[in-house]
Amino acid sequence: MEKETSRLGSAGGPRMLAIAILAVTLVGAGVLRFGGQQAAAPGAPAEAPAVAAEKAALAALAPGDRPEGCIQPDRRIQLYAVELPKDGTQVRLGYGLTPETASYPGPLIEMIEGECLAITLHNQIPEATLAALRTEPNHPLGVSLHTHGVKYTPTSDGTVHTDSWVPPGGQRTYIWFAKPRNATTGAQGTAGYWWYHDHMVGGAHGTRGQGAGLFGGLVVRRQGDLRPHRTYVTAFGDLQSINLRRGAATDTCDPANPVPGPTCLVAKPGERVEFVVIGMGNDMHTFHLHGHSWADTRTGTVDGTNRALVDSVPVIDNKTLGPGDSFGVTVVAGDSVGPGNWMLHCHMQFHSDLGMATMLHVLNPDGTLPSHAHDHAPAAAAGAPAAHAGHQASSK
Repeated sequence: MEKETSRLGSAGGPRMLAIAILAVTLVGAGVLRFGGQQAAAPGAPAEAPAVAAEKAALAALAPGDRPEGCIQPDRRIQLYAVELPKDGTQVRLGYGLTPETASYPGPLIEMIEGECLAITLHNQIPEATLAALRTEPNHPLGVSLHTHGVKYTPTSDGTVHTDSWVPPGGQRTYIWFAKPRNATTGAQGTAGYWWYHDHMVGGAHGTRGQGAGLFGGLVVRRQGDLRPHRTYVTAFGDLQSINLRRGAATDTCDPANPVPGPTCLVAKPGERVEFVVIGMGNDMHTFHLHGHSWADTRTGTVDGTNRALVDSVPVIDNKTLGPGDSFGVTVVAGDSVGPGNWMLHCHMQFHSDLGMATMLHVLNPDGTLPSHAHDHAPAAAAGAPAAHAGHQASSK
């Protein structure tokens, strides 16, 4: 998953910055940014009924639907849960800005501390599909949106016991608040690398929904954080998979015209490349990238002007990842090593042997991939996913 981010200039407090310039980057099918809602110009046509209805729904939210600190949402986005083409025999589901652009991982969502975001989830997954995935006979059929890291009330938890899910054909608005750090109260803030996922499909924990593709990355930044040129989401999961793919399916780059996306990790030399690393399922993994290293900090970088801080921060190229964990890695593509094809894999050896490996391709000056052998085909393993491309959403 890849996106390009423009650098933001300085502004006032966190709330003003969020309202004025914050964008959510939705990646998987493209690079899409959404700013705040603009006031209608005099004589402008009336709002579409769907937009008017959504505004009315937000206005009707009870105070208990918003976390403390969120007076009203600063920004709104629409998110769709849909069924995608099967990956072999595997049912695939995805989140997207539109039904046509849904993917797995779903769109990357970015916030800055101080922002309050309203996300309306539309469930367009057929009832029959949800019924086939159900593991508990009396469990309701629906999908949800559950997030890590940011603040929300029980009505936005996305769980069956809070009745915060969406039936087939329905929609529901979830409110997330990226609470800022407060030195006076000791609140640590919500800046970090997180993920969101379904908590409903199959049973009370959404295990079948996550395993089918209903997950994505969330980045919460602080004002002044250095922005990357590209961001990729890499979810390490069961059956030795990266983003639910294994072996040759993890890397489908066209050598002559590589299109960045979930199965084509590319960068130009010197670009800052950010990875949102997610642990799914039941297994332990490690995230290892050849030829590159990063600082073991919140952002993967360190302030080079503070010598004491620089000297205290470990520099690593391999990090342990457990189920539910998430962290960020930022590297400078090709730093001191130039163009090349750098393996990215789990360093639990039998995992990588079974195809839990892909590559970060640092491009040649002409934009092509350096020549390389596709040497991470999986060994045969009972129950492992098929090694084929499956559904891939392209990105600009």
